[in-house]
Amino acid sequence: MSIAGGRTWNCKAIHGFRETEKSRWSEASRAILQRVQAAAFTPGQTLLSPVHVLDLEPRGYIKPHVDSIKFCGATIAGLSLLSPSVMRLVHTQEPGEWLELLLEPGSLYILRGSARYDFSHEILRDEESFFGERRVPRGRRISVICRSLPEGMGPGEQGQPPPAC
Repeated sequence: MSIAGGRTWNCKAIHGFRETEKSRWSEASRAILQRVQAAAFTPGQTLLSPVHVLDLEPRGYIKPHVDSIKFCGATIAGLSLLSPSVMRLVHTQEPGEWLELLLEPGSLYILRGSARYDFSHEILRDEESFFGERRVPRGRRISVICRSLPEGMGPGEQGQPPPAC
């Protein structure tokens, strides 16, 4: 289900969620987004606008996927809010090569380079949510996701969601 005005970026990969795209922010939120963008993106990168906001319910999860190069550029940055979660990255050609990230509320993850293109990423279901031996109970999770514009796409051209959505 999309929040009014939102587009679904990867509707087959995400379960138990609401989403929207947001372009207007309070002054305090704008300052935080500027810090995220300064940390994640190079000065010459053009960002996809508006920002994607994903609201994942406590039992929601995101299946393994690599974001399409048609809709996202070389960098994806997500600010995790409300609940801790575990993100798993698995190499698409060498499944034995993987790692898990503990995303605490307020943490920022950045996918670029090999992490962006060569690894799938997912947010584990509540019942699978462990970081090492530590159980990481899931609650409601909000992520604020900034993406660079796909290669060859100008700032006025916005990608559309995949046709399957």
